Amino acid sequence: MQPTSRFDATASLHLHALISDLDWRGRMLEADIKEEERKAGNADPGSATYPMLAVTLRTRLDNLRASIAMLKSRLEDAPGRARAA
Repeated sequence: MQPTSRFDATASLHLHALISDLDWRGRMLEADIKEEERKAGNADPGSATYPMLAVTLRTRLDNLRASIAMLKSRLEDAPGRARAA
């Protein structure tokens, strides 16, 4: 096992905190989408009457999820992290 430097440990903690914060923001976006759908009475994104704000929020949520996935993969590839055999 390789020793973990203090920098690596700090960077890992920062990534964990960032992922946690982005995950929280994603949950907030999901709640906003549901609220917008409730107000419009339409939860079908394929519908012509689906609210534009919900479309925009869904796009933001998709981008946020992609960012979270990228950060998680970076965290798994971090130096000093034990690899599964």
